[in-house]
Amino acid sequence: MSSSKDYLDFILEQLSELSDVTYRVMMGEYIIYYRGKVVGGIYDDRFLVKNIKAAAAMMPDATLELPYEGAKEMLLVDNIENKIFLRELLEAMYDELPAPKRKK
Repeated sequence: MSSSKDYLDFILEQLSELSDVTYRVMMGEYIIYYRGKVVGGIYDDRFLVKNIKAAAAMMPDATLELPYEGAKEMLLVDNIENKIFLRELLEAMYDELPAPKRKK
């Protein structure tokens, strides 16, 4: 099952307090970027973020879920109604995320 454009639009609206949030479509799902770095994505209408220390610290009770078969587990963001929390989450994650890979 792929994610709906409506769910993507909802998440992007919830992230609208941040500048420079972009996305890319990949195999029916959506990869979410913050200031050029991958923070997570939308998979089967679930907002999942990378399982890094900053995210786990902000969501200690978050469940780990597979975005797709064979992928690394990611944290399910269930507090998607709270724009302030989402802004703080992505801001907290930013420094810990790897830099984007350079294109050849």
